[in-house]
Amino acid sequence: MQHQVNQSTGVLLVFVGFSEYPNLQVPLFLIFLIIYTITVLENLGMIFVIRINAKLHTPMYFFLSHLSFVDLCYTTVIAPKLLDLLITEDRSMSLKGCIIQFYFGCACVVTQTFMLAVMAYDRFVAICNPLTYTVAMSRRLCALLVTGTYLWGGLCATTLTYFLLALSYCKSTIVNHFCCEYSAIISAACSDSSFSQIACLLICMFNEICSLFIIIVSYVVIFITVIKIPTKGALQKALSTCVPHLTAISFCHGIILLLYCVFKSKSSLLLVKIATVFYSMVIPMLNPLIYSLRNKDVKETVRKLIHIKILSQSL
Repeated sequence: MQHQVNQSTGVLLVFVGFSEYPNLQVPLFLIFLIIYTITVLENLGMIFVIRINAKLHTPMYFFLSHLSFVDLCYTTVIAPKLLDLLITEDRSMSLKGCIIQFYFGCACVVTQTFMLAVMAYDRFVAICNPLTYTVAMSRRLCALLVTGTYLWGGLCATTLTYFLLALSYCKSTIVNHFCCEYSAIISAACSDSSFSQIACLLICMFNEICSLFIIIVSYVVIFITVIKIPTKGALQKALSTCVPHLTAISFCHGIILLLYCVFKSKSSLLLVKIATVFYSMVIPMLNPLIYSLRNKDVKETVRKLIHIKILSQSL
């Protein structure tokens, strides 16, 4: 193990990024910078709004605040390097730096996936057992569920990083991507990486199947319960709480399935990059909007903050 790591000292990965389109470097930099700025402001704003509004101190918004935190962390892991690749000539990154980026990115992705599953379970309890909701979803259970998602994300990232560190690497490798995904790092390996690739596939399949199973079962039971609701108003209210979450799930898991199940050929590398940008930057930007546009309490809190800001400037 130690010998292989020493062999990897000084290894550089040279990222292609979007360099095939030199005329688009500046426009892409500006677009991604705007998206990243909006993402940071929105997710910090969502966390702040949930914290200061007592009406939002519920399990659903407790989980949402952590989803915003994970989204913020993930886009911050990916976006700065992408922006750097668009404006600098040096497109290289050390193997150590790449593995660090992979570790935190992987931890965020796994945590986000299971956070969405936990939120689906929360909606299941709220709609199917409304009378016992506050007791069932106690603060202790919510804290345990959130802690569990973080720990599992960290464990998966640690396991996959261990398999990467067990390999020896070539001195310099050109990577047709803009971030340190598992496949990008594996492409720089000189030793046999088949076991590492199988381990990655099994962990990814396990996480995807488990999280989707929790989500699908929760929403099947929710759907069966909802169609039995006699009053139209109660039915609409139940559905309105599920639509934002289902939208976020569709974006998240839809892109994951596209990345790992569809895009396999070399001609699809550009689509892989676009999908990765969408997953790492656009989805974290959209999630706060998806969850807040239909919520009166969130919008009312934002209006009050804006009103207070305007009044303070006018004095």
